[in-house]
Amino acid sequence: MIVAGLTGVGGLLLSSCSSAEQLPPTYGNLLRAGDNLTYSAQRALLPDGTLAREYTTADISSFPATGTVDPGDLKHPKTSEEFRQLRAGNFGSYRLTVEGAVARPGSFSLAELKSFPARTQITKHVCEEGWSAIGQWTGVPLSRVLYAAGLLPSARFVSFHSYDDWSDSIDMLDALHPQTILAYSMNGRELPLQHGAPLRLRVERQLGYKSMKYVRRIVATEFLDDGGDRGNPKNGWAWYVGI
Repeated sequence: MIVAGLTGVGGLLLSSCSSAEQLPPTYGNLLRAGDNLTYSAQRALLPDGTLAREYTTADISSFPATGTVDPGDLKHPKTSEEFRQLRAGNFGSYRLTVEGAVARPGSFSLAELKSFPARTQITKHVCEEGWSAIGQWTGVPLSRVLYAAGLLPSARFVSFHSYDDWSDSIDMLDALHPQTILAYSMNGRELPLQHGAPLRLRVERQLGYKSMKYVRRIVATEFLDDGGDRGNPKNGWAWYVGI
């Protein structure tokens, strides 16, 4: 009865939000149904361009990298030999692949990504474990990369795949948001390995785990891809965690 109520309210809210056409999967989980209500409510009630709070350099704090394992480490349960080679070459041959619902699928080197107009922002990273930290991030807005690849009007979501064998996705409202960036610098220096070098997603309007580290591939999609066994929903995490 509760689940039905949440789903019904979410459906009513979603009907007024033209940008979101598909609710995240719940897999029959009561808490995930609540996530759908949050998703629908935020998308229906908040302006699309609402910015997460930004801070000053004086606010920058220590920033842990809890739970991070180098994808090139032989101790990693799914060691990436490709990442090991990239790391050994200081990521000089790294390329970000962009494909899916785009007119010009291809790839970008770090140098090419850095040639785009950059955005620097100082924001609070809020972890689902209960801690938070403030850091400065510099990178290319995801929207610029998508438009450079010829993003098609049919695209509704963007999926991300990482070198540590993880998959996640966001809807187009977050993908095109000005604070959603592909960061290659942290606190004025090259992005540290423990924070996702060479390239890390920053989704400032969601909890920290949505800001995927070690990004290797981006796919624009017409339908929500939950990542399967490598995605959040099937591993007990919410697909949408707006803050």
